[in-house]
Amino acid sequence: MKRKISNQGFTLTELLVAMIISGVVATGIYSTFYSQQKSYLAQEQIAAMQQNLRGAMHLLGRDIRMAGYDPTGWATTGIQTAQANSIRFTMDITDDAGTGTPDGDTGDPNEDITYALVDLDGDGDTDLGRNDANGGGNHQIAENIDALNFVYLDKNGNPTATLSDIRAVQASVLARTDRRDQGYQNTQVYANQLGTSIFTPPAGDGFRRRLLTEEFKCRNLGID
Repeated sequence: MKRKISNQGFTLTELLVAMIISGVVATGIYSTFYSQQKSYLAQEQIAAMQQNLRGAMHLLGRDIRMAGYDPTGWATTGIQTAQANSIRFTMDITDDAGTGTPDGDTGDPNEDITYALVDLDGDGDTDLGRNDANGGGNHQIAENIDALNFVYLDKNGNPTATLSDIRAVQASVLARTDRRDQGYQNTQVYANQLGTSIFTPPAGDGFRRRLLTEEFKCRNLGID
């Protein structure tokens, strides 16, 4: 038996068809990978933002609940400044030695606290700052915070501007992701619990945001 060997290769048409099929398959694979990568990065950004926001609200609520703490009755503690975008309050929780024993004044660390939006890292984005008047000044609590809003309530749950009548504080904190999400447009208007607008994204904004609002009872205020 004789073996026949063919020297005939692929035709140009066959090569073109193979190249086209390979290109279509490669494009599909790349599109799937790109879509999954984009979704992963977006979810990673959102998770970091939400964790940042929850941590900030936890610390904010812990401090506000202690506003007015004055077991000796000599420190004259309470909410000192009640503005829509900042709050300052005092408490007597320790002494000069830091033993945790109230000493009748508010001149020790963590006894005169102000929360407000600041830009401590100088990147042009506002962050949530905690200013300890007796303990080193401003400290960044959470970064990339677009809005901070406070509503002050009296014992009946009605908004009040009278410091001595405040019994609860509604705090709203709006955080955003560190990077823009390509192709995403944020057109939502954010409001506090009373329905008052506290932030409107600029045109063409591509940041994802989360708003967290909580009401904190000031358990040390109004105690006779």
